[in-house]
Amino acid sequence: MTIFCGNLDFKVTDEDLRKAFEPYGQVDEAKVIYHYQTTKSRGFGFVKMSRPAALKAIEALNGTMLGERVLRLEEARPLVKNDRPPRPKTPEESTWR
Repeated sequence: MTIFCGNLDFKVTDEDLRKAFEPYGQVDEAKVIYHYQTTKSRGFGFVKMSRPAALKAIEALNGTMLGERVLRLEEARPLVKNDRPPRPKTPEESTWR
């Protein structure tokens, strides 16, 4: 299961995330997301663990401090890019007037 870790302190590293979650089970992957140009943390990341361990970790760590910020944890949802209808190609196809 993948856990979304929001509101991360900008100084938190992959290793810090791993250490925070290891007491609840084996961490398969811990990754902080960085901006591709500035290489600064974007303030969120992901942790992959077995489902039972992940549920324990979410219950125990959600709302606690990591660094200088309060963690917001939840099960990661899949990215859905095409959840809107396609744009009209011509003005005649548009429903907006």
